[in-house]
Amino acid sequence: MKKVRVEDAVGMTLCHDLTEMRDGFKGAAFKRGHVITEADIPHMLDIGKRTVFVWEEAAGEIHEEDAALRMAAMAPVSGAHYTGPSEGKVLLIADTEGMFRVDTELLKEINSIGDITISTLPDHYPVKPGMRLASMRIVPLVTKEEQIIRAEALCTGRRLLNLLPYRPLKTGIIITGSEIYHSRIQDKFEAVARAKLSRYPGAVLGAVICDDDLDMLVDAAKRFLAQGADFLIFSGGMSVDPDDLTPSAIRKLGCDVISHGVPSQPGNMTLIAYLNDVPVTGVPGAAISLPTTIFDVMLPQVFAGEKFTKQDLIRLGNGGLCQLCPACHFPNCTFGRY
Repeated sequence: MKKVRVEDAVGMTLCHDLTEMRDGFKGAAFKRGHVITEADIPHMLDIGKRTVFVWEEAAGEIHEEDAALRMAAMAPVSGAHYTGPSEGKVLLIADTEGMFRVDTELLKEINSIGDITISTLPDHYPVKPGMRLASMRIVPLVTKEEQIIRAEALCTGRRLLNLLPYRPLKTGIIITGSEIYHSRIQDKFEAVARAKLSRYPGAVLGAVICDDDLDMLVDAAKRFLAQGADFLIFSGGMSVDPDDLTPSAIRKLGCDVISHGVPSQPGNMTLIAYLNDVPVTGVPGAAISLPTTIFDVMLPQVFAGEKFTKQDLIRLGNGGLCQLCPACHFPNCTFGRY
């Protein structure tokens, strides 16, 4: 674009709105794309415009609104929609509940191009309908179209943003502890687990309390699997003491243990495993006494259907320390933001 005197702009095309304020009215007197005529000059001067910005032929430039629309098109997201452009930007809004994913490396590459700015919620963030997920715009009024073309090329064959809807899961809860089994103390985990699971689609098949007996634990899990369980949660007996049998029971069940222990507090002794496609987790006792543990961080990914890898769990260390705030604000906090 170039800046010219309004008297010299006849026949040229405006590349921005000209705003007018009069008698309580505020709005565009002339819209972007308007071809300036002789009759427009007095009006432009009356609203204080001595110069205007017009398009240059063959300059290879793109307006901020067109750039924003191109950026939205290069990053489509099922289960969400873009609004705008407004004030030069588009916003991505969630239409469904699920886990928001961001290719953080691709995002960094695009934001390194120059004038392009894309801001998002963190990767692995649990979202609800109506939440803002991302904002896209260029910084100046116009930029070289070549920058947008480069961003589009980077997104070819790669998904910048994704929203994974939660799947309904049938969950079995297995609680370990001779002191609970023999009614010496009352179990508190079932109520906690049911409350957390109620935030996600699906059903709880039931909760079984087992003695510290390896075969009893394995049999309880097999019964839930026979009922079609999609998710197994074990609680109790999760430390490294020799008489804590839950990790051994999970292995005897035939599970592939991804990790026993994660770099996160609270919930350091959490176990993550899979029996084919069924996620199996061992939850330490901190889930009973604290409002939020790594168990809460993991649930969105479980219900979104993405398997954890060892590298996923290692990355939990960055953001894995809960501040134990007097009033818990999770997930709107640093905990679990990996």
